[in-house]
Amino acid sequence: MKKLFFHVPVIVLCTTLTLVSCNTSKNINTNLPVDIANRPADEDSQKYEQAQLDRLKASIESEVSGEKCTDASEWAFAPMGAKSCGGPQLYIAYPKKIETSFLQRVNDYTDKVRAFNEKYNIMSDCVMITPPTSLKCVQGKIRLITPDPN
Repeated sequence: MKKLFFHVPVIVLCTTLTLVSCNTSKNINTNLPVDIANRPADEDSQKYEQAQLDRLKASIESEVSGEKCTDASEWAFAPMGAKSCGGPQLYIAYPKKIETSFLQRVNDYTDKVRAFNEKYNIMSDCVMITPPTSLKCVQGKIRLITPDPN
């Protein structure tokens, strides 16, 4: 009989611990991504900073993409971005009527790209982007005319 009084509390204790441990496994946080690569980017990550630069570039490009071109003399172009080897990533055309504010945004973007390249030791293809020789309106859109490489 003494053995029964000893075994019953032990069985009850083991059963209780088993049920409690099984219950806590149901409270796993399901908001976490399955793959660590899919985790949200924090503000100090290269992926996050690249996304910020991409958004800024898209914003700058969209600012001029809606402008209608009727006279190419009312437009100018500027270098934009920075390659790690030096020189711009591209040239962008813009209407002269928004030159001051537009160039300020382009220069801000270029400075941020340069700092990003230095911070993360970004390598580039080091191909020199030749500046356009002129601008031309084609079906209401501005086109950069570049020299023929041949």
